Amino acid sequence: MAQRQAKGPLVDILEQLEDRSATVGVIGLGYVGLPLAITAASAGYAVIGFDIDETKMKRLNAGESYIEAVSTDELAATADRCSWTTDFTRIADCDVVVICVPTPLNAHREPDLSFVETTTVQVARHISPQTLVVLESTTWPGTTQEVLKPLLAESGLAMGQDIFVGYSPEREDPGNASYRTKTIPKVIAGDGARAQKLMEAFYGAVVETIVSVPSPTIAEAVKITENIFRSVNIALVNELKLIYDEMGIDVWEVIEGAATKPFGYMPFYPGPGLGGHCIPIDPYYLTWRARQYDVPTRFIELAGEINTNMPHHIVHRTREVLDHATGKGLNGARLLLVGVAYKKNVSDMRESPAMRLMQLFEDAGATVDFIDPHVPQIPPMREYGMFTGRTALDPGTLTRESFDIVVIATDHDSIDYPALIELEAPIIDTRNAIASRGLSMDRVTKA
Repeated sequence: MAQRQAKGPLVDILEQLEDRSATVGVIGLGYVGLPLAITAASAGYAVIGFDIDETKMKRLNAGESYIEAVSTDELAATADRCSWTTDFTRIADCDVVVICVPTPLNAHREPDLSFVETTTVQVARHISPQTLVVLESTTWPGTTQEVLKPLLAESGLAMGQDIFVGYSPEREDPGNASYRTKTIPKVIAGDGARAQKLMEAFYGAVVETIVSVPSPTIAEAVKITENIFRSVNIALVNELKLIYDEMGIDVWEVIEGAATKPFGYMPFYPGPGLGGHCIPIDPYYLTWRARQYDVPTRFIELAGEINTNMPHHIVHRTREVLDHATGKGLNGARLLLVGVAYKKNVSDMRESPAMRLMQLFEDAGATVDFIDPHVPQIPPMREYGMFTGRTALDPGTLTRESFDIVVIATDHDSIDYPALIELEAPIIDTRNAIASRGLSMDRVTKA
C-alpha cells in the first residue's frame, strides 16, 4: 500500500503533542466522538472530525449540535480549530487518529466489529508516518492487538516506529451534569513505552485526570468490567423487585433504606429493561471472548437473561392491571407510553427498552402513542426500523380518558406528571416517578 506523506517534513510527534501543534482526527461523531473532538479543540489542538453521515456534517458545518453533551456555544467557540468532513483522505493530515465507532452485536448476540474493521482499513490506506492511532470503542480484551494492529500494518508502515497504537475506553454518561469528557478520569494504555508516552501526552492535555494501565488489553478489560458490574447489579435489583412484589414489599422503599448504609452497599435501581450502547451489549463481548478460552460465564449470562426479560414482565403487569381495571386485555387497548429515550433527560435512543415495550404492546394488539420532551420523532434504529418517523403526541392535547392505560418507561424531569394523573387512566410506573415526587398513587401500579 502506498505511503502518504501529506504532513510534510517529519517532526517529533511527542513535541507536537506537548506544544499542541498536532492535528487530531476523530472518527465517528456520535455521543463519544463529538464531545471528544470539542474537548480536544478546547485544549488547543486542531481537530478534523470524520463521519460517514453527511447530515451530521451539514449540521456541524452550520454550527448546529445534535447531541445534548455539546452545545452550539461550544461549537462556535472551537469553530476556528475544527473542521468536519466525510473525506477520509484527510486522515493523512492527522498526527493523532481516534476511532470512536459503534461496536454492536449481530443477530446471534456476538460481537460485530465491522465498523472498527472498515474504519481501520481506511486509516491504514491514508495514514502518514509518525501517527498515534487510538481505539476508544468498547470491545473484547485483545482487540487492539489482534484486530487493530494487523489492519494498520497493511499500510506498509512500521508498527512502533511509524505508527503507534493505544486504547482508551470511553466513559461518557449522557445526561450526567456532574461529569463531562474533560472531567471524567481517563484510562489509557499504549502498545509499548513510546506509545504510552504519546498517550499520556495527548490525553494529559485533553482531560484533567489520566489513569495509565499496563497494556491495551488491560484497558479493554477495564471497560468491560465496569459495564458488567452495572449489568449484574441491575439484574440483582430487578430480580429482587420481582420477589418483593410477590411479598407485597415496595423494592424502591427497600433500596432507599439500604442506601443509608455508609459502607458495603451501593444503590442500583430496577427498570423496564436495559438501554444505552454499553450495558445491554458489552457483557456479551466478554462472554463471546470467554468461550474461546472454554471458560463459563454463567453469572454474566444470567444477569443478561434477567434484564432482557424485564420488558416482558412490564407487559404482563400491564395486562393484569388492564384486566382488573377495565375487564379487557391489551388487544384493542389504547396505551400511552411516557418516555422513549433509554434514560431520563436525554434524547439517546440506543437500545432503549421503551422500543421493545412498544413492539411487545403492539404485537399484543394495543394501539401505542408516546410522549417524550426529548424525542419528538423516533429516529432510524437498526432493530426497530418499523417505528422510524413516528412522532410524539403534544402533551397539551392529551385529554381525560383518552387512554386505557399509561406506562411510564422513562422518567424525564420535564414531564408533567400531575397531568398524567388527571387522565384518570391506570398508570404503570416502571421508574418510581410518581411516588418519588410525592404525588397521588391512586390508580398507580409500580412495576
